[in-house]
Amino acid sequence: MSNRGTKKKKTGSLYSSISAVDLFCGAGGLTCGLEKAGISVNLGIDIDPACIYPYSTNNDAEFLLKSVDDVKASDLSSAFKNADLKLLAGCAPCQTFSLYNQKADSSDGRWWLLMQFSRLIRETAPELVTMENVPGLMEQDVFKKFVDDLEKQKYHVNFQIVNCAEYGLPQQRIRLVLLASKLGTIKLLNTKEFKRKPKTVKEAIGKLPSIEAGTIDTKDPLHQSASLSEINYKRILASKPGGTWRDWPKKLVASCHSKKSGKTYPSVYGRMSWDEPAPTITTQFFGFGNGRFGHPEQNRAISLREGAVLQSFPKKYKFTAPGEPISKKTLGRLIGNAVPVKLGEVIGKSILKHVTEYDASV
Repeated sequence: MSNRGTKKKKTGSLYSSISAVDLFCGAGGLTCGLEKAGISVNLGIDIDPACIYPYSTNNDAEFLLKSVDDVKASDLSSAFKNADLKLLAGCAPCQTFSLYNQKADSSDGRWWLLMQFSRLIRETAPELVTMENVPGLMEQDVFKKFVDDLEKQKYHVNFQIVNCAEYGLPQQRIRLVLLASKLGTIKLLNTKEFKRKPKTVKEAIGKLPSIEAGTIDTKDPLHQSASLSEINYKRILASKPGGTWRDWPKKLVASCHSKKSGKTYPSVYGRMSWDEPAPTITTQFFGFGNGRFGHPEQNRAISLREGAVLQSFPKKYKFTAPGEPISKKTLGRLIGNAVPVKLGEVIGKSILKHVTEYDASV
């Protein structure tokens, strides 16, 4: 296990070193963002084997393939060893709390993973905690219990809804962010404190090489786009940046959208706009018909690489080993489910500012 977290670093904190563990770490978006901010992440934990390569290759942290249900405090002890301050971070799977999920309820096992997070907080007693999820979680009793448990353990708790685009993410992504600290009052940096301007799709992906639907960039296997059926090719030709299927000739409109029940879903089969942030990147972003995921200019859906960049992963972030087959479905899930790196950086810098202020007061 790395001991980087035991060294005092000249980052946002003047005195205290922070060692972090990232639960539900996925491909490493939160870890990468915390590292960019200056926080040492020593361990990432996830149940998905597809996360092993991207997490371990791109981040200076160990990876533990294990269900959080089965994780014990002893699994985290070496990652927290000799740290001045411990940070337990994570984003429990959010699909069950999403507005798009009309069927999930407390019978879904993922519903209770937040309570496993709470259990590990009690067992490891970190000074700092952060959690990111969809806004719908706030309305659930499981979240209220999570907050109550933190407050009973004498944490100062702050949570709020943020639009990541306001912090420089080239994507409209609304998220719930919770910060908790035993040191004192803590809050997320506001947009002026973070000092990042809004970023457009063009600024993010405008310089990536041009490719056609169904092709792969020879220099970057992740820069590949799904093929289009004949009808969808005609549809994307008729699509305007920022528009909807309502702009098409009637002969191209899908039968489901001609029905009364389908007329309320205008955000599918659309192109992004160059001069605006992207819509929320979902796990299905690589499919033209799954949202407004058409390229603003080229006649195709955005590529896997473009989706990753819009999630603020570095352009060289590696998701698959050289020569390994690329599954759009698998990588779409990893990229779409990730905590945006930019949001992880905001969280990290907020924590460092909090710790610096605490250090100065003692």
